[in-house]
Amino acid sequence: MIEHSSASNSAAPADLRPIRRALLSVTDKTGLVDFARALASFNVDLVSTGGTARALREAGLPVRDISDLTGFPEMLDGRVKTLHPKVHGGILHIRDNAEHQASVKEHAIEPIDMVVVNLYAFEKTSQKPGVAFADVIENIDIGGPSMVRSAAKNFGDVAIVTSAGDYGSLTEELKANGGSLSRATRWRLAKQAFAVTAAYDAGIATALESIEEPGGAAVFSTELPQVIRIIEPLEKTLRYGENPHQKAALYVDGSGKGVAGAKQLQGKELSYNNIVDLDACWELVSEFDETAVAIIKHTNPCGASTGSTVLEAYKRALEADPVSAFGGVIGINREVDAEAAEEIAKLFVEAIVAPSFTPEALERFAVKKNLRLVQITPADTPRMLKQVSGGLLVQDADRLRVTEAELKMVTERKPTAEELRALLFAWSICKYVKSNAIVYARFADGHGQTVGIGAGQMSRVDAARFGAMKAVLPLAGTVAASDAFFPFADGLETVAKAGATAVIQPGGSVRDAEVIEAANRLGVAMAFTGVRHFRHG
Repeated sequence: MIEHSSASNSAAPADLRPIRRALLSVTDKTGLVDFARALASFNVDLVSTGGTARALREAGLPVRDISDLTGFPEMLDGRVKTLHPKVHGGILHIRDNAEHQASVKEHAIEPIDMVVVNLYAFEKTSQKPGVAFADVIENIDIGGPSMVRSAAKNFGDVAIVTSAGDYGSLTEELKANGGSLSRATRWRLAKQAFAVTAAYDAGIATALESIEEPGGAAVFSTELPQVIRIIEPLEKTLRYGENPHQKAALYVDGSGKGVAGAKQLQGKELSYNNIVDLDACWELVSEFDETAVAIIKHTNPCGASTGSTVLEAYKRALEADPVSAFGGVIGINREVDAEAAEEIAKLFVEAIVAPSFTPEALERFAVKKNLRLVQITPADTPRMLKQVSGGLLVQDADRLRVTEAELKMVTERKPTAEELRALLFAWSICKYVKSNAIVYARFADGHGQTVGIGAGQMSRVDAARFGAMKAVLPLAGTVAASDAFFPFADGLETVAKAGATAVIQPGGSVRDAEVIEAANRLGVAMAFTGVRHFRHG
């Protein structure tokens, strides 16, 4: 047993606990050496395992192997190294309990005052394409979570460090307190530690539950899980929710992807509504392989277009409804360049989301200090969750795309090549408009453009009328998309009267024949998708 005589560790107020021995075993070695060096400066005895010990020795730090502490070698390819009474007894014994002290003395158990552990990267490994089932299992950390839980349970005497992000503040506190940590800090670390092990176990349970059966490569099921486990840490508290009287916060999954994990480059703090709208417009523009821009207000597009360049797509999206675009958010699925930035900066918008911005574009936007610029890494979100009173609704994300070959032409007149391209464009937009939804669009100069959008109406006929009423551009020669079937011919007649010459809709109504008859009578081409795209929120 190693004793310490450092004056800085010899006495401390009741609230403080000196750190005399630390056990370090980490997968993520970010900042490890600097933190270990800070501990060593207080004569802390460093004990470590495997690769962690090797990293510390290479940095010139004195470190003892875990086998020196336990008197037992690491074995079974590292599966057993810290699962030992000398480890858990050293962590779990209560320092002010006379019986505990007698037991550890009898068995020559050395106290461990700090445990520095982060866990095997199970989720990262399990999500690798084609990952072997054996690798999934081998990356289930056993010793790490056991030490984390032991140290967190005994926070009264032991500090548990699970995040490299805490190294800096802990170093400062150790310096301020002569090598000791306060009870408040140990309690904070303990709560954080239990959250880490809870999330880790939830990730394992979720992944294993989705594997159909063990074998060579892990085969993951597409069925909905038997249990939904949501453990996502608080990223930040927002100023308020949808309205000022509502509290709100953002929680993240840790992937660094999607709107929740996006990087804000400039501007005011994002609001709850900004985040919701940014997510809506990013989803919409992600629907397109070609350059696309969408301008969103209250989660509904007021204008959307594709183009040869970001500038062209933006101008066409704005042209569709310049009044509603004021104060909206913009989604762009390409890097934003200086030319586009110059034009966008003329309009007051709340936020812009894109995968990247050129340095020149950032210079153009810098003059608009309140404009929020958000750089996003695309995220794969296979399922959507919605809270309802007493539970959650879960569904697969609506990623289904309809191709030309899948359309069923049901009218005497078939759509022209230009109408067909406009119909597919309108159908893609309609998918992201609140139901009931009607989208008027056109295809010109090789690209699609919305002309009028009727969103969130209780009646499909009203959606058709509202979309026409919202149109700024001419409706004559446009096409119309309906997110669900026309239950009566009146909806079809309304879009035809507005100027639409072709319609795309799911079909499937008991009155399809009446609707088709009306289209034939009016000379309107109509295609059935066989797919509905309701969007309730």
